Amino acid sequence: MAAPEPSSPAPDLPLLDEHRIAIDAPRDRVWAGLCRWSDTLGIGDRHPLGLLLGTQPRRGFERVELVPERVLGFAGRHRFSRYRLTFELAEITPVRTQVTARSNAEFPRLRGRAYHALVVGSGAHVVSVRRMLNSIRRESLKD
Repeated sequence: MAAPEPSSPAPDLPLLDEHRIAIDAPRDRVWAGLCRWSDTLGIGDRHPLGLLLGTQPRRGFERVELVPERVLGFAGRHRFSRYRLTFELAEITPVRTQVTARSNAEFPRLRGRAYHALVVGSGAHVVSVRRMLNSIRRESLKD
């Protein structure tokens, strides 16, 4: 499958944070788990939050980067932010893989700064990313 062309937002968005998790599984298995999990990323097309925020795409994320067994990137935007979420896989040992989740985002204008305070300042973003990584771990360890 060819990698999709990068779209808005640009990959040069400011770094928000990075989180890592080590998974006791080979990289190909973690990649499969990440891909299964990524099918659930975002919100439903009719979810009220998407309408309230004005998410583009409607689910909140679109795949913008794919390097098999190495990188899977998503991007999106809404009224208060442009953002990118990138997952990178690195082999620690043949049976242990590190997954790095990198968030880049910008929060323009006063409303964007208020949204940043609400979502990032409250710690909700960190909780959300940790849940994502733990979900990826569970998917990777399924038989």
